[in-house]
Amino acid sequence: MKTIVRNTGYFFKEIKTMIKLDFFSNLFSIISLGFILFILSLIIAGGWGTNYMIEAIEDEAEISVYYTKDSQVSTISEKIRSIDGVREVIEINAAEAKEEISEIMGEESRILELFEHNPFSPYIEVKIDLDFMDTVADEVKKIEGVELVRDNKEILDKLKGISSLANILGALLVIAVSVATLVITSHIIRQGIYMNKEQINTLRLLGAPEGFINLPFILEGIIMTILAGFLSMSLIFIVFKYISSKLTVSLPFLILPDAHDMLLGMGAINLILSLVLGLVGSLFGLKSTKK
Repeated sequence: MKTIVRNTGYFFKEIKTMIKLDFFSNLFSIISLGFILFILSLIIAGGWGTNYMIEAIEDEAEISVYYTKDSQVSTISEKIRSIDGVREVIEINAAEAKEEISEIMGEESRILELFEHNPFSPYIEVKIDLDFMDTVADEVKKIEGVELVRDNKEILDKLKGISSLANILGALLVIAVSVATLVITSHIIRQGIYMNKEQINTLRLLGAPEGFINLPFILEGIIMTILAGFLSMSLIFIVFKYISSKLTVSLPFLILPDAHDMLLGMGAINLILSLVLGLVGSLFGLKSTKK
């Protein structure tokens, strides 16, 4: 360990020399790795956002209960509260229903101004535990005065199916992208070894241990993947800012994780992936030229 610390300057000098020997090839490799890590980050971010949205919708699972005009709303509400699985009961009048829809529609809500009368009916919003959705809906339908029960279980089931499919495809893409990163990194290391073959043989003749000879190549692979990670994060930052601003305006009802938290999370993931893939790719490259 003391030998490694004492020769730190030598190692980084060697890395600088190796990069300069084939500068443009290494530069394009870093750019390629950066875009690969960028794609990988987008896949992970997409899965993260989808799962977050589904979990948030599940936490807000609710049914809407519509009743006949001559019904006693307070009586219906009390009966609903007594059902197992019901967390909260909120009575929504017609004006509040219109306001909720206006918020969801955003800029498109101006179309509602064309109506002379409020087209929305009052209803009862029932927040429930998702596991009890079918039971609660069946019990509510039996209450006198209830005209219609609308739930979002079908939407949740479809979202879960889409999420599962997206996770499977995402996992396959992550594997493919990781393999591509390893191949590029190992190729860089092999190329560096071939270009420095005479120097390596000289060090071996002088009695230098294999670990001492190999370390600059390992560090080179790690440094290059870290640089690629920084490039990836720069692209992620630009894309996130753009997408976030567009979604906020065009789809204000989407439930998405905090952009700042996602950027921090993606930064940490990028750093870890860069280190791991750089190290593993370098070791593969060294192993393939062992003979």
